[in-house]
Amino acid sequence: MTLAEPFKPGHTTKVEIQVKLTGKLALPSTEKGKPGQLVTVTGTSKLAYVERVLQPEDAALLKTVRAYRDVEFERTVGEMKQDAIIRPSVRRMVIIKSGSRKAPFSPDGPMTWGELDVVRTDVFNPALIPGLLPPTPVKPGQSWKASAASVAELTDMEKVEEGAIAVEFVGVAKVGGKQLARLKISGTVRGVNEDGPNRQKLDGTAYFDPESGILTYLSVKGTKELLDGKGQTVGVIEGQFAMTRATVAKMPPDLSDAALGDLDLKPGAENTLLLYDNSDLGVRFLYPRGWRVGAVQGKQVTLDHARGGGILVTVEAPEKVPTVDDYLKETLAFLEKQKATVTDTDKPTRVRAEPVQLDRFALGATIGSDKVRLEYAVLRQTDGGVTIAATLPAGDTDLCPEVARIVRSLSVTKKIEEKK
Repeated sequence: MTLAEPFKPGHTTKVEIQVKLTGKLALPSTEKGKPGQLVTVTGTSKLAYVERVLQPEDAALLKTVRAYRDVEFERTVGEMKQDAIIRPSVRRMVIIKSGSRKAPFSPDGPMTWGELDVVRTDVFNPALIPGLLPPTPVKPGQSWKASAASVAELTDMEKVEEGAIAVEFVGVAKVGGKQLARLKISGTVRGVNEDGPNRQKLDGTAYFDPESGILTYLSVKGTKELLDGKGQTVGVIEGQFAMTRATVAKMPPDLSDAALGDLDLKPGAENTLLLYDNSDLGVRFLYPRGWRVGAVQGKQVTLDHARGGGILVTVEAPEKVPTVDDYLKETLAFLEKQKATVTDTDKPTRVRAEPVQLDRFALGATIGSDKVRLEYAVLRQTDGGVTIAATLPAGDTDLCPEVARIVRSLSVTKKIEEKK
């Protein structure tokens, strides 16, 4: 029997996924030589979406567009509860996979990091399913190895160091009035993912419908052992993954040629921006994906770039927002105290006027042996304001426009009260 699903442009399926997990993991120890505290982990998630395969710009890429219909995500680690949503405004997404990298973006607006993470950790069927199916026709009892791409989708492992996942054609079974090919999936692999070193044992079942030419069902039970540097188990998490798929008789309006024709489906500097919206702090801005939001302490937020750049965002009550001239004087005094040498200055200029005032200035400086570019801005609104201080490597000209983009997108989203 030939078991193959061609993911050609236009191939469209309805997908529903449910995940349950439970277990324990060890938090990093705060005291050297002592084991970390064991905490309980539980979680559930439910996703439903329609996915259409798109023509990629490069033959080495895989590309789809999804329209999410349902998103539920809950997780509890110890006593800390985590949840995630995908806002209705960005539930249509383009997903591009190149090798092990998966990059979602929405052509309808900027996504948050949490929304990006929900999609990033979900399976990508154009990479998963072809690698589970046999490369040639098979008979009942025959087995083969799942591809490296399939194993990566099932385990999230960046690197598999040992082991393999095998798939066996068990036979034909009658399910719901249809004759389906039943597959058995099993194996153990050891490698590294974002949880660190781990070993995973997988046991599952899949059904392939020869009539519709798609894999209609996949259920996998997995046990993940988290390993320390010596290969010892420091936590165990068990999970159950179940996915059902069906062909789509009529293309949904939001994925039709007419709906997609006016959208930019190629990733660019603007449509891949991420949204940071902290309603508690009262600040909102957009930032490129090379930056990562770091610590949020008090009224301050930090962003860091892998190439060495850093940004400090400080939210202030209206009466505490400095003028741009005062901010420049304060900065120069601080640099003098740090024995830094200022080599050049971009004088304060107004970027935006009423009703929102945005001013900026920049300095070139040598701090110790490091030459840096220092970018500053002051945003003033009726409800409050924001100061920006960015430190960038002097020779990196690409980061300055990115900081300017972040600054232009800043806004205060609530009345900022000065704490007494």
